Amino acid sequence: MSERVLIIIPALNEEATIGAVLDTIHAENPGYDTLVVDDGSTDRTAAIVEARGDTILVRMPFNVGIGGAMQTGYKYAQRHGYDIAIQCDADGQHPANEIQRLVEKMREGNLDLVIGSRYVADTGYQPSFSRRVGKSLLSRLINGFIGGGITDTTSGFRAANRRVIANFAHYYPDDYPEAESLVLLHMQDLKAGEVPVTMAPRQGGETSIKPPHAAYYIVKVALAIFVDLFRSYRKNPETQP
Repeated sequence: MSERVLIIIPALNEEATIGAVLDTIHAENPGYDTLVVDDGSTDRTAAIVEARGDTILVRMPFNVGIGGAMQTGYKYAQRHGYDIAIQCDADGQHPANEIQRLVEKMREGNLDLVIGSRYVADTGYQPSFSRRVGKSLLSRLINGFIGGGITDTTSGFRAANRRVIANFAHYYPDDYPEAESLVLLHMQDLKAGEVPVTMAPRQGGETSIKPPHAAYYIVKVALAIFVDLFRSYRKNPETQP
């Protein structure tokens, strides 16, 4: 029996892009299920998804943030027995035609989380100066804790196996979760790796992380990681082999 794959798309006010994103995902990945977690949108995002009839829609009663939206998706994946869960943005940056690359790397069996990386190879991606600085600082911080090997610690384009799905359904960071979650997985003896992907510019809407917020982002993630390291964090038995 082939693996069951669920593509999880957290969405907040993405009416300008969500339809085209879903069109591309379904065209490039037939046989995979797609779940949109509408995170309290005030525009037509949910209505567009609901009208399609080819996508599972979960509507949050209010905005819970990217962490809460993704944990909702992982809970759905766990409860419905999916083998692999893909995180994919609703703004068109993540290439639908490269989802299969993440799945194929996962099928090799040596990784629990596969990250689509903008930096592990020359993909032509050109981040802004503030993002380059933030990326460099966060990568140094995260790799200092997990022992290195991850170039794109903030990428939200990811594939998770059953053990990671169970882990993230049990607990997932609330705010700016991607970098912090790598440390939490390392504490659970779960292994992350990367594959190079070519990401596109945002196709519509506005990013939630702007240059004035870059310093806050780095400090917040660093503090959250230190709290994780010093608190009692029991291993989730569902994530163990």
